[in-house]
Amino acid sequence: MKNIIGLNAIGFNTSACIMINGKIKAAIEEERLSRNKRTRLFPEKSIEYCLKSCGLQINDIDAIAISWNPLINLEKFDKFQSRNLSYLPNILHAALNHIIKNKEINEKYFNQTLLLKKKKIEIFFIKHHLCHASMAYLSNFSNSGIVTTDGFGEKESSTLSNFKNFKINKINENFFPHSLGAFYSTFTEYCGFTPQSEEWKLMGASSYTKNENLYKKLKNLVELKPEGKFELNLNYFNHYQFHRPNYFNSELINYLNIDPRQNDMGPMSKKYFDIANSAQRVFEDVYFHQIKYLKSISSSQNLVVSGGCAMNCVANGKITKNTGFKNIFISPVPDDSGACLGAASYLVNEIRNQKKKVFLKDYYLGPSFSNKEIEIKLNKYQIKYKRIKNIEKHAAKEISTGKIVAWFQGQLEFGDRALGNRSILADPRSKRIKDLINKKIKFREKFRPFAPAILKEFADIYFEENQSSDYMELALKFKKKVISKVPGVVHVDQTGRLQTVDKKYNLKFYNLINEFFKITNIPLILNTSFNIQGEPIVCSIEDAIKNFYLSGLDKMYIGDFEISK
Repeated sequence: MKNIIGLNAIGFNTSACIMINGKIKAAIEEERLSRNKRTRLFPEKSIEYCLKSCGLQINDIDAIAISWNPLINLEKFDKFQSRNLSYLPNILHAALNHIIKNKEINEKYFNQTLLLKKKKIEIFFIKHHLCHASMAYLSNFSNSGIVTTDGFGEKESSTLSNFKNFKINKINENFFPHSLGAFYSTFTEYCGFTPQSEEWKLMGASSYTKNENLYKKLKNLVELKPEGKFELNLNYFNHYQFHRPNYFNSELINYLNIDPRQNDMGPMSKKYFDIANSAQRVFEDVYFHQIKYLKSISSSQNLVVSGGCAMNCVANGKITKNTGFKNIFISPVPDDSGACLGAASYLVNEIRNQKKKVFLKDYYLGPSFSNKEIEIKLNKYQIKYKRIKNIEKHAAKEISTGKIVAWFQGQLEFGDRALGNRSILADPRSKRIKDLINKKIKFREKFRPFAPAILKEFADIYFEENQSSDYMELALKFKKKVISKVPGVVHVDQTGRLQTVDKKYNLKFYNLINEFFKITNIPLILNTSFNIQGEPIVCSIEDAIKNFYLSGLDKMYIGDFEISK
C-alpha cells in the first residue's frame, strides 16, 4: 500500500492529506481553497491539490482513510431512513442498516472497496478518536500516554490510551453528551461568540478577571468521577439536543443570573470576562483530572495530547506542572482538520501492521509560488513592486522602524497557526502595537493577544519553565526581567503563546528574526496569521493581495518582492 489519502470529511474544518510510502507529502484544509472559513464542505479542492502537488491522479491511490466510522452511528436501526429511498444512493445506508441490525460490529474501523477503471481502491472508515490518538505516530516517542478530548466523535468525547510497540491500547473513554469540548463551547456561546469556531476568543478573555463565586458555580456543573472520568449536569445544557438552538438553556441563565451576551452588545463587560475565566479554570480542572489519572497508571514520562481541546494553549502550558508528565507532544493540528493525518497513520500502523513512524519533516504542506509566478500576478493586477536582494534583512529593518508587514513565503502551513510563511509581523517592543493591529488590520476584539516568535536558543532566557513550542501549542509565562522589553506580545497574565523558531524547520523565518535581533537585540518578533476577521489564512497570491489592500498593513513581502502602500 504505497499511496494513501487521509480525509477529515465530516464536521468543521474538512481537510485532506497524502501519504506516500509512510511520508506525509501534502496536506491542506478545504477552507484555504474554498475561502469559506471553517467549512463543512467535502474536501474536494483539498484532494485535488494534494493529488496535483504529488503528480498523482485518483487512479494512483491505493487506499483512502476517513476519520469517522459511521457504522457506529448505525447501531440503532433507523426505520425511516432505511425505507426512504427517494434518493436511490440511500441504499448504501439502508443495506448496512438492515444487515448490522442487532449485531456486534468492529468499532475501530470498517472498509469498502471501490473499483475505478480496473483500479481497486480500499476505503477505510476509522473511529474518530483513534485518528486523534494516532497523532502519536507523528511524535518522537516510542511509548507514551495519550489523551484525546473534543466535542464528540461518533459517541466518544474523550479517550485515555497507552502507546507502546507501535500499538494504541485504549484504557477508557468518556461518552457524549458528557463532553469537555461541549462544556467550553457552551460558555463560548454564552459570551456572545460562535461555538465550535471562536473558542480561542473565550480563552483570550479568560486572563483578565477572577470571580471565585462564579468559578464555584461553574465547577458545580461538572462532577469529577474515578478513573479520569467526569459528568456534566445536563439540566443546564442543551448541546445534545441537536434539533434545538443554543448550547445552554433557561436553567443555566437562571442559575448564573446573568443574561447571555449578544454579539452586537459592544465590548465585553466584566461579568463576561468573569465567565470566561471561570470556564477556563473548570476546563483545566477536568483536563488535568483526566491527565493525572493517566499518569497514575502509566510508567511513561511522555504524553501525546490531541483533539480539539488540545488547541487550548493556556491549559497546555500548565500540563507538566500539574500532571507529572515531563515530555509533551501536541500536534499543530490537534483538531479535526488534523484527523486526516491520524487516519492515514492508523491505516499504515494498525490496520496494515507496518509498525513504523510516520515521517513528517515539518507542517509546511500547502501550496507555494515561485518568484516568476508572483511577478506575473503582480504585473497582471498592475501592482507596483520592488525586487529585494536580501528580503529578510530588509523586512527586519522595516519592522524595527515600526512598520507592520505581511510575510508571504514558501509553502502554506497546515493547521490554524501561522508559523512564519503566511504571517503578519511587527515590532514587539511597542506597547501600542497590539491595539493597533487588532483595530486597523485584524479588525478584532482588543483583548486578544499576539504570539511571540522567538529564536529557539533564546527561549529559556525569556520564558519560565521553558518548553519547546514549535507550533504555538503552549502559552508560557514571561520572565519578569524581560516583560518591559517586549510589551506588545505579553498578555495581561504575563504569558505568551510562543513559537520557538528552529532554523532546521524554517530557515527564512529564522533569518528574518535573527536580522531583527542584530538591529534591536531582541530575539523575537510579533507573529499573527495573515488574514482579516472572518477570512481564512491567505493561501494564494490573490488572497494575499486582497487582504493586504483591505487592511492597514504598511508593506508586504511576497517572495523576493516588496509592495508598499
